[in-house]
Amino acid sequence: MLGKYSYMQVALFVFGAIFCLVYPLALVWPAGWMWHEGAPYDSQYYMMIVGVYATLGIFLIRAAANPAAHGSLIQFTIWSSVVHAVIMAIQAMGNPMHGGHLLGDVPALLLVAVVLGVLSRSGEAKAAA
Repeated sequence: MLGKYSYMQVALFVFGAIFCLVYPLALVWPAGWMWHEGAPYDSQYYMMIVGVYATLGIFLIRAAANPAAHGSLIQFTIWSSVVHAVIMAIQAMGNPMHGGHLLGDVPALLLVAVVLGVLSRSGEAKAAA
């Protein structure tokens, strides 16, 4: 517990805010967050990913108010982050030009999955007790 907020609430808010910042992250460190050359808006695919993650980010921020009521959103975030990271890691290992992803978005997605997974488990254990 951090003051009046739980660790899960803080994690949901922080990860939600970061997901809303995918576009600026690509501007700061393109090799770790983009799969194409040029500006982020030069890729329709990338802009679609920005939209999806910004939407997820907003819903994670909203879920922070009452994490217990948003278990399926939290589980979706965990598992979609794992799947996304694994696919990206395989693709990055197959293309040396995308090696920055092994230091950027791949570990970031795995961090999201691990933190939310651990906090979900500890919350389930507390609820069962």
